[in-house]
Amino acid sequence: MSEPVTPEAVEQLVQEVSAWYSAQLIQERRAGSPYPERLKLLRDGLAACAADQQALHDADENEVAEIAARYAARMKELRGQ
Repeated sequence: MSEPVTPEAVEQLVQEVSAWYSAQLIQERRAGSPYPERLKLLRDGLAACAADQQALHDADENEVAEIAARYAARMKELRGQ
């Protein structure tokens, strides 16, 4: 069985994904003609990160593991791996 993931470690992962969305949002806004659909997608991603970060405060071990798995997969996807 794998070692349990700490809420602190998961929070760090959520913050990394959140930082990616923030950087992309800034870059898109600075573009000459930002795409409204992309702006919405990035804002929605950022909002989801904030909601999950808040959920970690009251999450049990299973919920923490679920959030960890979701964000590990998302980070791989965002990095193109």
